[in-house]
Amino acid sequence: MFWLSHHHEEEYNRTYVLGGLRVCARCLGTYPVLLACMAGLFALRAPLQWRWDVPVVLGLTLPALVDWAVGRFRPASGSNPVRTVTGVLLGLALGRSLYVHLQRPLPAVLLAQAALVTAVAVPVILATYRRPRPG
Repeated sequence: MFWLSHHHEEEYNRTYVLGGLRVCARCLGTYPVLLACMAGLFALRAPLQWRWDVPVVLGLTLPALVDWAVGRFRPASGSNPVRTVTGVLLGLALGRSLYVHLQRPLPAVLLAQAALVTAVAVPVILATYRRPRPG
């Protein structure tokens, strides 16, 4: 079931097996926390702007990006618990930025987050694109 784990067989070390299904370790941390964070922010009617939004959201996003980037260069490195923890942090960051975005489209916090992801992902993808896949 590819929608539960977007990893191919040679990347199964990046997944957990739950009930016989493979689940991406980082996504397992990201999506439940993202949804819970958004639900909590909506329930609390949290403000749409906090002065520390951008640095906190970027700080929470960065560990997942760094871990992902290292994994692209060294596919056998890393551990699933670390991926899950960085996914939890990413879920908090995405929960906050998407909460604001759903009420005020394209806020500074979301644009800063998108810029950070792009600034890390594009060079890493380009640098590793032609490398042979393990296996």
